[in-house]
Amino acid sequence: MRLKSRSSYTSNREWFRSVLKGKNVVLCHTSALECLGQFPGYVNENQIDVYATAREPYENINWYIVEGFEGLDIVSFGDLHCTSLNQTVNDMLRDYDVIDEQSLIQALADYYYGNGRSFDGLSIVAQHIKLFNDIKDWAVEFYAYE
Repeated sequence: MRLKSRSSYTSNREWFRSVLKGKNVVLCHTSALECLGQFPGYVNENQIDVYATAREPYENINWYIVEGFEGLDIVSFGDLHCTSLNQTVNDMLRDYDVIDEQSLIQALADYYYGNGRSFDGLSIVAQHIKLFNDIKDWAVEFYAYE
């Protein structure tokens, strides 16, 4: 079964609230970046990334199954929950081989330029520092090619 695409809604949060209502999930990865306003999303987007304790029969949700949400740094917007920016960046660095690289790079670029041309304030865990250092220049240069 497929859930509605983003094009039916005026905002990412409205789409997430409608589609995920009543589901025990936390938005993660690209969807968390969208919920946090760090990435605008894609035209006609239909994929949603969530942490959940059980998989449901929706084919356009990327399920990241976890035992529980206790270890996650979560931000809530009413009944809508997503991982914090630091949690999201670290999770995406951990899962780098399967994530939407553009959303991460653009979010890092927006953070960099919105934070006085600095990544200060991001807390990158030790095991992801090398990868972060490898890709942060892409973020710094992201808007140079527009």
